[in-house]
Amino acid sequence: MRDKNKYPSVSQVSTREHAVMVRDIFASIPRTYDLLNRLISCGQDRAWRRSVAEQAAFFATNRFLDVATGTAELAMEIAVRSPNSAVIGLDYSEEMLLRARQKLKKKRHRVLSLVRGNALALPFPDQSFDTAAIAFGIRNVPDRLGALREMMRVVVPAGQVLVLEITLPERRFLRPFYRLYLQGIVPLAARMLSPNPDAYRYLGDSIIHFPSPGDFRQMMALAGLAHVKARPLTGGITHLFSGRKPSRHSASEIQRPQPNSS
Repeated sequence: MRDKNKYPSVSQVSTREHAVMVRDIFASIPRTYDLLNRLISCGQDRAWRRSVAEQAAFFATNRFLDVATGTAELAMEIAVRSPNSAVIGLDYSEEMLLRARQKLKKKRHRVLSLVRGNALALPFPDQSFDTAAIAFGIRNVPDRLGALREMMRVVVPAGQVLVLEITLPERRFLRPFYRLYLQGIVPLAARMLSPNPDAYRYLGDSIIHFPSPGDFRQMMALAGLAHVKARPLTGGITHLFSGRKPSRHSASEIQRPQPNSS
């Protein structure tokens, strides 16, 4: 599947190959992951995560789940803002969790715990959390619909599912420049700072092949979520998607977005 550390396009691999590729990539980049996120986003990644934290609601279990937590940046933001709530960060990569644990030793967030697990088989009972979120991780899950359904399963009725993801700009004339940035400048920066610069070629490719905001809203509705919305951030290069688990499993509560909505 690989040749001299080169990753194929996500459009050219099977579901199983995609999963193996993602595991390999995130095992190789935890040390420089946060730094490169800051540089690549021009520091905006923190503001984007704050948008998630501001929307997180606690009303029944007082618990928050951060799926694909990586180095636990979002989980730590939630822990600071909601010190009386329990925050759990879950990730499949032991290497990323190790980096997160190192950070937590310095921060000492007592309400935050880390768990190794699969987004497609969350190791929690039904209705365990008020909110489940995933930041910059859904595009790395081969079965996105399955992950959304799992997140909905573990939240309480009327609970939230939040998805923060980088997308192509809403304005089409900006997309060629953004593609150049993702496919040219980002790998160049990674070559200087990352032990596995090809990982960032994959990350750019995964953004380019991510569904449009309208299509992803349709996917969230298909997963069974109600009141699905997409909030553009920073000119639409990132979107915060939100949906609610129906308080009663009735068709009237599930609002189907229009195909061309964004």
